[in-house]
Amino acid sequence: MSRRAPRLPHVFVDRSLGRILVPQLLREAGVQLTTLAEYYGIPQDEGVEDVTWIAEAAQQGWILFMEDDRIRRRPAERAMIHQHQARCFCLANANLRSSEMAQCYLRNLPAIARAGAQPGPFLYSVQAGRIEKLAIN
Repeated sequence: MSRRAPRLPHVFVDRSLGRILVPQLLREAGVQLTTLAEYYGIPQDEGVEDVTWIAEAAQQGWILFMEDDRIRRRPAERAMIHQHQARCFCLANANLRSSEMAQCYLRNLPAIARAGAQPGPFLYSVQAGRIEKLAIN
């Protein structure tokens, strides 16, 4: 039986974080999650647009983990974050190995849990030792 990360809502993991290692390391730490590949199936997951998974994951009440913050610069994705009150977390550094990506999220789970308990819409940058709220307007 897996442990549950304290007060952490269910997590949706975008394909940008990978299908295997990052989800595995998060699960080992007790994070309950669904990957984009699990939700949509393989190979269909490769064709799912960001606006689709953002909307559907947010409608499930899940928080969203993704690799980088470029999503906040795309009007359609920003609109989905706002429209569906999405609660998003992205890595500050998109040039990390999978194990490093997972560690950034794992080191910040208490802060992510606190932020994730708040209503959206929002986007936080997940850094080595902290999270920082980003503007998505």
